[in-house]
Amino acid sequence: MPAQRLTDAARQLAKKDPVMKRLIAEHGVPDLGGRRTGRSRFEQLGEAICYQQLAGKAAEAIWLRVRTLVDGPFTAEAVLTVGYDALRGAGFSNAKALSLLDLASKVASGEVRLDRIGRLSDEAVVAELTSVRGIGPWTAEMFLIFTLKRLDVWPVGDYGVRAGYAVAYDLAAMPSAKELLPLGDKFGPYRTLAAWYCWQAIIESRS
Repeated sequence: MPAQRLTDAARQLAKKDPVMKRLIAEHGVPDLGGRRTGRSRFEQLGEAICYQQLAGKAAEAIWLRVRTLVDGPFTAEAVLTVGYDALRGAGFSNAKALSLLDLASKVASGEVRLDRIGRLSDEAVVAELTSVRGIGPWTAEMFLIFTLKRLDVWPVGDYGVRAGYAVAYDLAAMPSAKELLPLGDKFGPYRTLAAWYCWQAIIESRS
């Protein structure tokens, strides 16, 4: 994504809300890159499956072992060739191995078309990805943000966004996903950026 587009989006967001204006001044233009190491959409989704409900270092070590199972491009066909036992041996849980294999099967058959998914609406992307075993709304939303670079995603199921919102707005309690959903309306069409600044707020509070 062109840096100027993010700069312009941050400038517009700052006009909408004084708290966001302060966070933007403190943290600068958002960085929506670097969250996943994979070179393809399929590989980045496989990595996202690996990172579900795991601490960063543990997930990183497991993903490295899984990635080295494939000599060359990490494609759906290559993963299907590797198979369940090898994925389990590399550290994937039963659920994650079955999830990655289901993704690979659906991509290989054309049921999930990652080559054209960028042309779909946010809602359609979520619907297509959540048809895969083990991929829920959170994983689909992270794909929208960090792979497709969509600017108006509000991942209310993300703990860091909810906790960061509470810190940024000095709330007595962290809002639930249901409570946070309408609170994002004022940030549209830049809710992705607002989520990113919520992440920065919680990181800052813990440093």
